[in-house]
Amino acid sequence: MKSKKFIFIIVALVVVISAAAGVKYFSELSSYREAVEKISIGEVDLTTIPDGVYSGSAEAVWVSATVEVTIRDQQITAIVLDHRHGQGEDAEVIPDRVIEAQSLQVDLVSGATSSSKVILKAIENALRSVQ
Repeated sequence: MKSKKFIFIIVALVVVISAAAGVKYFSELSSYREAVEKISIGEVDLTTIPDGVYSGSAEAVWVSATVEVTIRDQQITAIVLDHRHGQGEDAEVIPDRVIEAQSLQVDLVSGATSSSKVILKAIENALRSVQ
């Protein structure tokens, strides 16, 4: 009889812990989606930014990015990215797209939209830190 009671207690604990984890996950998911939805990317006037290396970061619950953006002769010449993500590794091409376009108005990576937005916001924040 003791072994059935012990098994019941273990099963009950697993159910309670699983339910709590599920509630936490869905709460974080809601916060994540809201944070990503609020991200808007503006344009930055490179002609107003002196040569130098500028740091910026952005975060949306499960995704974060820190960048160092190098400006030389009013152009973005390099972007070093540190990207923490869920499944958004494909978005790590965004810095190359920004350098090529010399603009933050680049296409987001399909399937990695959240990471794309966070990376772009980090770049914008780096460049706005000067203005």
